[in-house]
Amino acid sequence: MASNDEQLKKAGLKVTSPRMKILEILKKPENQHISAEDVYKILLEQKDEIGLATVYRVLNQFDDAGIITRHHFEGGRSVFELSAKEHHDHLVCLTCGHVFEFEDDVIEERQEKVAKTNKLTLTNHSLYLYGECQRGENCEYKLAIEAE
Repeated sequence: MASNDEQLKKAGLKVTSPRMKILEILKKPENQHISAEDVYKILLEQKDEIGLATVYRVLNQFDDAGIITRHHFEGGRSVFELSAKEHHDHLVCLTCGHVFEFEDDVIEERQEKVAKTNKLTLTNHSLYLYGECQRGENCEYKLAIEAE
């Protein structure tokens, strides 16, 4: 993966301290599907003096530049993830808001078949499935998808 400097320069963005710090946060696996507010909280914990308005501005710049992807899940808040990942779909818990990524070749093939049947060439798609975790008070958990 390209360094943060290279990634910003390739996107036509000047290398600044706030951009570097926010990009570093977004590159951590545990920070995928993270909100602007959560990025801001991490910066505060790190004692970085970057305002919430700057976080929003940088995330919008990253989204416009294709560095990250913005998702609007149920519940009204936007979350972000790096764009360089392979295609995947999402399961979203309506109780805790946790987002699980999954890949399923059968679903992908079916979507292609439906598009072809309707004389449509797919250029892009996204699939969001909504439900409620069955973990009660321990709602947020990591999903283990096992091939059947």
